[in-house]
Amino acid sequence: MGSRHDHDVKHGKHDKKQSFQQLVRLVAFGLAVAAVVKEKRLPPEERTWHGVVAGFVPYDFRMPTVARFRERMWNPDGKHLINPRVFGVGWTMNVGKAVKLVREKVAEVS
Repeated sequence: MGSRHDHDVKHGKHDKKQSFQQLVRLVAFGLAVAAVVKEKRLPPEERTWHGVVAGFVPYDFRMPTVARFRERMWNPDGKHLINPRVFGVGWTMNVGKAVKLVREKVAEVS
């Protein structure tokens, strides 16, 4: 009897999962490169190192701060559940908001 991993490899599931993960990494890397190129094309005094690339994907390459971390990742009273990453390209979850929403739902049921 083979392991679950052996079964998945025989039936191509492992390869598909690995290929998808590689594709996601490649896209993320491409977006990061595009963001850096976008900033480097600006005159040095106009570079902010944060903004949007590809029309909707946020990026922020500024040094992370505690204030920005709390605003984006632990802000129960924030407007959004999904925020731009503290550092890098893409989005992150506002865990504080998620916890608050779960607590509210649990309180409703109780």
